[in-house]
Amino acid sequence: MKAVLILNAGSSSLKFALFPMTPKLADMPRLSGQVEGIGAEPLMSAKDANSGERFTEALAVPPDTDVNGQHRLALEFIFAWINRHSPGVEIVAAGHRIVHGGDHYGAPVVLTPEVVAELETLIPLAPLHQPHNLRAIKSLFSLMPDVKQVGCFDTAFHRTRLPVAERFPVPRALFNEGVKRYGFHGLSYEYVSRQLPDLLGEEKARGGIIIAHLGNGASMCALRDGLSRDTSMGFTAVDGLMMGTRTGSLDPGVILHLVEQKGMDAKALSNLLYKQSGLLGVSGISQDMRVLLESDEDSAKEAVELFCYRAACMVGQLSMASGGLEALVFTGGIGEHAAPIRARIAEWLAWTGLHLYPAANQRHATRIHTKDSKVEVLVVPTNEEWMIGHHAVNLLGLG
Repeated sequence: MKAVLILNAGSSSLKFALFPMTPKLADMPRLSGQVEGIGAEPLMSAKDANSGERFTEALAVPPDTDVNGQHRLALEFIFAWINRHSPGVEIVAAGHRIVHGGDHYGAPVVLTPEVVAELETLIPLAPLHQPHNLRAIKSLFSLMPDVKQVGCFDTAFHRTRLPVAERFPVPRALFNEGVKRYGFHGLSYEYVSRQLPDLLGEEKARGGIIIAHLGNGASMCALRDGLSRDTSMGFTAVDGLMMGTRTGSLDPGVILHLVEQKGMDAKALSNLLYKQSGLLGVSGISQDMRVLLESDEDSAKEAVELFCYRAACMVGQLSMASGGLEALVFTGGIGEHAAPIRARIAEWLAWTGLHLYPAANQRHATRIHTKDSKVEVLVVPTNEEWMIGHHAVNLLGLG
């Protein structure tokens, strides 16, 4: 069996998916899973779509193995597991999610050592993501030197945004140095936007659409003519919506206060903004929306309400960039599975004429609006892995 391997490497995790070529790229992966706990106690969880079986297995890590070594071990472990569960598989290409493409990379690219070196210069723009994305690529160069690799960028989909939407009101010299709004989650938005003509019809799919990618990381994108016109994330993936542990948009004066009055340095601030805030920070309980929805604690309810309020506010803000609001599309872990969150956001947006059909919302139907709703509301599962595979197949001429 020929197949395309998709890798999504994070700081402590490595997700993978293996899509068969039958003869075109299959819609869903045959094998998928992730290694979590890299840097501590790595554990792989995976599933076989054919058999429905699920697997969990700990990785044996030699003492004193650094994080780079553990990432390589995780890749080797994944390859060995794939060969055991799909003997005879031939990996014809590998596709990678790369968070930042900067100004230069606006489309998928075949990865070479030279390209990776250029992408390393973007690490200051995405220090929490880019190094780990690139580490997996470099490991694969040595582990599977004959397999061509393709990089797909989370920033690329937003290259069509309104020119005014990429600027901050800072000195022009900073803008010229790259201090601008880039936007992220582009692979998710690209996949979901491809589904909209079939779901809404060609004409409405070209209208004003807001896609809400709600998960532990959360953002929204305004579309017009199927293209990104603006998005909630900006220079970094901490901007915009409230998230699992990230603040989202924050008054810059708060940062100055923390530096001047609390003596916080860059490392402490980064930890606060990325890891201690959001749902976790407000609730003091968990970053997991499922846990908070089941909790009777007032702080949990407050965190959920703040998440929904800020999401609804962002829909209003982005509707200007999209030139109206003909459809709101939920995706991502929370967007696809948390009916109470969709319902509360819809309540905040009732002034737009948007109304949900409760029964459809509860069963996570594709269309969850009432017949008289002035805004169509959809739930569309995202599939970033397939999007990466699609680009790899097209770029390498494998389809």
